[in-house]
Amino acid sequence: MPVEITWWGHATCTVEDSHTRVLTDPLFARRLAHLRRRRGALPPPDARYADVALVSHLHADHLHLASLARLAPGTRLLVPRGASRAVPGLRRLTHLRVSEVAPGDVTQVGRVVVRAVPARHDGRRLPLGPHRSPALGYVVEGEARTYFAGDTGLFDTMAKEVGPVDVALLPVGGWGPYLGDGHLDARRAAEALALLGASRAVPVHYGTYWPIGMDAVRPHEFHAPGDEFARLAARHAPGAVVHRLRHGESVRLEVTR
Repeated sequence: MPVEITWWGHATCTVEDSHTRVLTDPLFARRLAHLRRRRGALPPPDARYADVALVSHLHADHLHLASLARLAPGTRLLVPRGASRAVPGLRRLTHLRVSEVAPGDVTQVGRVVVRAVPARHDGRRLPLGPHRSPALGYVVEGEARTYFAGDTGLFDTMAKEVGPVDVALLPVGGWGPYLGDGHLDARRAAEALALLGASRAVPVHYGTYWPIGMDAVRPHEFHAPGDEFARLAARHAPGAVVHRLRHGESVRLEVTR
């Protein structure tokens, strides 16, 4: 059975594996604080339907309460440990089945297993939140092993902690002209792909949101990361195939191990 991956923009993807729909970091907003969606239509209503939604960390462009409120009743929602305390609005999402997880935790959803893995990133609810919740990645294991990195930098134990994977959804940029510590740019994402040994990769977290009034500031950081990642992946991980998706585009993958 093929695995289908749809990129809706930013870090929001749908992974369909073994008749199970997994939604990552749902963000369905045209505008978020000082950011506006500059490219790609908003995800259609059916993008809000999933068996489980995964939240990688507490930053508002990854844990977006208004978007989570639109998920279908009964949807399972996995969030980092301590999220409900740090973001009280989560407690109002009574139509969702919310579970807090930490690295190493495993959750069975339908025919897939979701494993929380570490990420190297500031997981606080900014700007003032305390360090109470870890930033996470997730590995969805069904017909394929699909790694959703959330936001992360490279870290020494990445290959060991994430484990062997078939597909990697890797952030390659950001929502502004500069990336801080704890992020992957196109080069570091290509290095991560080589470390992980995945045979397929989809670049995400770029080319969607940008600060209002800053369209002309370092525009290559908005437009170029996807192509740059594909170019560098060919050098660092020549055996891997990069699927550079447009917003709302899907790819069906036949994974053999």
